[in-house]
Amino acid sequence: MSAENPQDPTEIRCKEESKGGLKFDVIIADPATSPPKRPSSPKDKDLTAEEIEEKLKAAEERRLSLEAKKMAQIAAKLSKIEEASKNKDEQMSEFIAQTKEALEQKMESHIEKREAYLTDVKAKLKDHLVGVEKSRQILEQQTEEVRNAVEEKLKSAAAQRDENIKKMLERLKEHEKRAELVRQNKERLSTQPQEEITSSA
Repeated sequence: MSAENPQDPTEIRCKEESKGGLKFDVIIADPATSPPKRPSSPKDKDLTAEEIEEKLKAAEERRLSLEAKKMAQIAAKLSKIEEASKNKDEQMSEFIAQTKEALEQKMESHIEKREAYLTDVKAKLKDHLVGVEKSRQILEQQTEEVRNAVEEKLKSAAAQRDENIKKMLERLKEHEKRAELVRQNKERLSTQPQEEITSSA
């Protein structure tokens, strides 16, 4: 960066040396060559020491005035550069603050969404576990009912079997009794004709 004035030989150069730092080079041009001296009039040869001192004093004042003017111009240019640098720093600080705020908001939103997701997952898992527990209880109840029904049927079947066996035994006994009666009748009938023959003789 450089600032020049066609009427001012002074030059200020500014460049960024490193991040966040600026370097200023102030170049003051060589003084302009003095205009050619006019031929001294006869009066100049007769200047007194006091007049010469006044002229030197006036020349010194002009020189000091020019230097003061140059320094004021340099100070104004430096002030503009410093103001530009300050504005740049302020813009950078504002950008950093806005970026930080946006990032924090994004992180907060992400955390809120993550917490909401975890809460939803926990609720669904809890509902699932409740459903599983209910299904387990229903299955246990049904299993118990089936077991009781099977045991009841087995008991009923055993009782029916015992009853059938008892009836079969009773029938066998009845059959044996009848068979015994038939046998006895046959024996009696078989012996009766012999007795009749004997008695008739």
